Formats: sequence, structure tokens, C-alpha cells
Amino acid sequence: MRFVSFSSVLALCFCLLGNGCSKGITRATTATVFFVRGNVVFGNAERNDFQPVTSKSKIHVGDTVRTAEGASINLALIPGAFVQLFGNSEIKIEDLRLTKDGNETAGGVLDRRAQIRLNRGKIVSLFSRSDRSGSHFDVTTSQVTFAPDSDCLFCVWTDGTTTRATCGRGEVSTSADAQPPVKIAAGYFSQWPTASREPTAAIADAGAQMDIKTALDVEPELLDQAAGWQNRRVF
Repeated sequence: MRFVSFSSVLALCFCLLGNGCSKGITRATTATVFFVRGNVVFGNAERNDFQPVTSKSKIHVGDTVRTAEGASINLALIPGAFVQLFGNSEIKIEDLRLTKDGNETAGGVLDRRAQIRLNRGKIVSLFSRSDRSGSHFDVTTSQVTFAPDSDCLFCVWTDGTTTRATCGRGEVSTSADAQPPVKIAAGYFSQWPTASREPTAAIADAGAQMDIKTALDVEPELLDQAAGWQNRRVF
């Protein structure tokens, strides 16, 4: 009995020292290119080291993606978080990772995270929780951070000094320095900097109306591409 007990303890120690029996193993992932149109490049902005995006490109944490006039790119960041970046826009991938339950090769995902920084231009984001695992998705500009609370379709535009966010479906939460959090519901928008603490109906602003139309037009395209990709993915 003593030998069995000691063996069990020893096995447990090895299990804890190795990652094979740990509760969660976190690893970095890459963004998947759904579709690219026109001149789109990605790479290290600090070194000015860029290369053209293709359908086989794997975009990593730390990479910057730039689109030229008239270009666009559709990306899957994590399962449930999909974006279209429009022309004359730039994003930086700040976080892409998943945490799995031990060494499970299929399923067992405990948490997924994606965070991107929109430096300039426009992006439409579609967020959907397709399963019970935790998913966290943020879009940040120099003024504010956006995080969908549930299934959500929203558009963010910035020129670096001003940011506008418009919600087409669901609800998106915001957080900004020295300002209380704001929740933007479908059909409303908010802008930063601003003195208003409450979102405004999109019907009152031509730019916000266009944002909603653009987002609703992009949604079916992202959904169709996401359906095919999720049927093939292994995580």
C-alpha cells in the first residue's frame, strides 16, 4: 500500500512539473486570411519590413496589416471573431491566443482571446460565441477600446485623433481613459472625443448611417467565409 501511495504521489509530481496534466495550456495563434482584394501588406512596422498578403499568409501577434486605396481584407482572428479591413486602413495584431485543457488535440478549449489596434481607417467586426468556451475580442484605437458583450456586428472608424463606433447588431461596450463605460446598442453610435455620455441614434448622422449599411453588407460575406473555415479548423 505504501508503494502504491508513493507511486501515485510521484506520478502526480511529474504530471504537475510537465504541462501534460496542467489545467490550461496557452499558445499563440495566427490570423487566417479569408479573402484579400487589391494591395494589402503585412509585417513588422518598426523595421518597415512588409510583404504582400496572400490567401496562405499567416499573420502573427505583433504584425501590422495595411491596405491601399480600394483594397480590403477579410480575416478570422479566432473562432467567432471575424473582421473586414477597408482601404487606406491599418491594424496591429496585439493578442491572439487560446488556452486548452491539457494536451487535448480536439476540443477542450477553455479560453480564446483576440485584440487588435486600429491605427487608422475603418473596420467591420463580427463577433459570435459559437460554443461555451470563453471568447474575448477587443478593438482598440488611440481614444477607446471596444468589446462586444455578446453576438455583435459593429463598425469602427478612426483617423488617429477622432474615433466613431456604430453598432449594427447586438451591443458593444466601450472603455476610455477618464470616461465612464458606454454601451452602444444596435442602431446607435458614439464618437470620441465627445462631451456626450450617451450614444446617439445613427439616423442623426450620415457617417453613422453609412457605417451601419456597410456593416450589414459585409455581414453575409463574413458569415459565409466563416462557415467554411470553421468546418475545416482543428481547434
